[in-house]
Amino acid sequence: MRVKTGITRRRRHKKILKANKGYRMSKSKLYKVGHEAYMHAGQYSYNDRKKRRNQARKVWIDRMNAAARENGMTYSQLIHKLRTADIQLNRKMLSEIALGHSEVFSKIVASL
Repeated sequence: MRVKTGITRRRRHKKILKANKGYRMSKSKLYKVGHEAYMHAGQYSYNDRKKRRNQARKVWIDRMNAAARENGMTYSQLIHKLRTADIQLNRKMLSEIALGHSEVFSKIVASL
């Protein structure tokens, strides 16, 4: 006896097409084209989650650079002096301090 995939296939197709609501042209209507779009969208979403972390780090560095220059130092000099002074603050925390508490950041820079 052969196994027919009527219900299973229909459910699988409906799941993909439901996820593709709002896609342009036939990507939201036809399963084959829609499935390709669905797979690519998933891959883009995965890759961009990784890119988001890099972009956040760039923002932290830009903030620190701006705050360091206000205190007469460049970003690279600041990082070098923090390393030699063995101060264990990461870039995220330093950028938050530079943004919200500029007087504290100035004291950190002055202590180097």
